[in-house]
Amino acid sequence: MDKAICILSGGLDSTCIAAYLKEKGYELYAVTFYYGQKSRMEVERAKSIAGYIGVREHHIVDIGFMKSLYKDSNILTGDGNIPDRFDYSIVVPARNAIFLTIAGAWAFSINAALVAYGAHKDDEKNYPDCRAEFAKSMEHTLNLAEVDGIEQGLRRRLRIWSPAVEGLSKKDLVRIGYRVLGNVLFETWSCYTDGIEVKGRIKVQCGSCESCINRMRAFREAGIEDKTPYAILDLNKILKA
Repeated sequence: MDKAICILSGGLDSTCIAAYLKEKGYELYAVTFYYGQKSRMEVERAKSIAGYIGVREHHIVDIGFMKSLYKDSNILTGDGNIPDRFDYSIVVPARNAIFLTIAGAWAFSINAALVAYGAHKDDEKNYPDCRAEFAKSMEHTLNLAEVDGIEQGLRRRLRIWSPAVEGLSKKDLVRIGYRVLGNVLFETWSCYTDGIEVKGRIKVQCGSCESCINRMRAFREAGIEDKTPYAILDLNKILKA
């Protein structure tokens, strides 16, 4: 059985690809990153999702020091209001390059065949590090970093995979994830915030940031009722997004 490492954020996309790889028969390993982002809830959700899926190992890697390096370069680790539609302030500099490098080092160490992350076709328009071209470039670079070990048979050649590489959209992922995981999919955390308290009792996803709106639209386009609780549900905003 081939080993695969999944970068598992606790969000919708990465959870769906973990389910997809599990269904494909990979022995699954997961890595989650805290990089100083506003939302710690996604890290907590990643823990429970990894347990439900039954990954062989799950590591939470704290690189929170990146927050001090990023400064105000982006809204996810910096200050300011999170937009309800795409703005380049959402792009965290070289985030996926950092994640894939760390996951790749782990993959070479355990002779995994593949590292997967949740970039899909819809991401390619706005996020440079989600494009298939980027994934292929990272694959080439990481394999160059271990080329001697690969040629000597000490390391396994690594594949970097994402849904974007196969032309899969967010709605495609939702359909796959729901087929495999059912209602567990509604436990994922997409919100860029750390949650909004409702009636002082429970934190729910805001329902108004760009990521929440993309999440709701994906369920709608996939034809699946979204049972996720949100603090704000503005259907007009979703339909116009």
